[in-house]
Amino acid sequence: MPTETPTEADRVRELLRKVRRIQVRTDRLVNDVVVGEYRSVFKGRGMEFEEVREYQPGDDIRTIDWNVTARTGSAHVKRFVEEREMVVILLVDLSLSGRFGSSEQLKVDLATEISAVLAFSAIKNNDKIGLLIFTDHVEKYIPAKKGKQHVLRVIRELLSFDPTHGGTHLAGALEFLNRVLKRKAVIFLVSDFIDTAYEHDLALTRSRHDLIPVRVSDPRETTLPDVGLIELEDAETGERIVVDTRRRNVRDTFASRERDDDQALTTLLRGIGVEALNVSTDRSYMDDLLNFFRRRERRMRH
Repeated sequence: MPTETPTEADRVRELLRKVRRIQVRTDRLVNDVVVGEYRSVFKGRGMEFEEVREYQPGDDIRTIDWNVTARTGSAHVKRFVEEREMVVILLVDLSLSGRFGSSEQLKVDLATEISAVLAFSAIKNNDKIGLLIFTDHVEKYIPAKKGKQHVLRVIRELLSFDPTHGGTHLAGALEFLNRVLKRKAVIFLVSDFIDTAYEHDLALTRSRHDLIPVRVSDPRETTLPDVGLIELEDAETGERIVVDTRRRNVRDTFASRERDDDQALTTLLRGIGVEALNVSTDRSYMDDLLNFFRRRERRMRH
């Protein structure tokens, strides 16, 4: 019997099921683990005035409001609270190179799930969350807003995204974001960083914003198995080559090239003063995420 073509209603129902699954999974992780670490690392823009109250023993005398004290005849102090609200932007690379995975999930699935965790963490801390999806073009931009419904929209956009272009242009996405953002933001750049000539725009973004690269990888991108003749295809260009993985020098050359690319990216990021959060399709990202937050918090204290 011929298979029935899915209707638009079928596609919508499947999308909603995917959104619900990722919401349940990531919401539990955020509530149980991530939210405290997130809050300790991203502390908002500063302190804002909340009220004046009577002086109590132990209060810092530098906070005394002398005008109120003179008017009332008793010492009063100004009370400040942390101004929590921040703008958090998910800058997510959904080019065709993300449609690869040799383990249980594709790189694009990992990118989507960790973006969801970061988005839910942001709204639980009263931050605004925005999204920019890019390939070699800016594909979708959603300005930052608050609220759970807004986050669910962000996740729906990630899950349902169908690229109109296949390549990767990090510089163009960064340039667009630097143009539209009017004040400092926290930017999570989620990508496999398979691209060139983006160093200037990355450094410029780092100078204006709190930039956090999230590098998504798969183990088969760094090592070739010894399985004989295989055909490799560049997902973004469509170029294909046949390689003989039985030859040790072929496997070694492949691994060496990947190590060089990895070291070049590490050197670039270190040079502009940022550390990448590295996640891979062959392991849980939770330990990577929490360890990254804790290292960042330690650096902030010193």
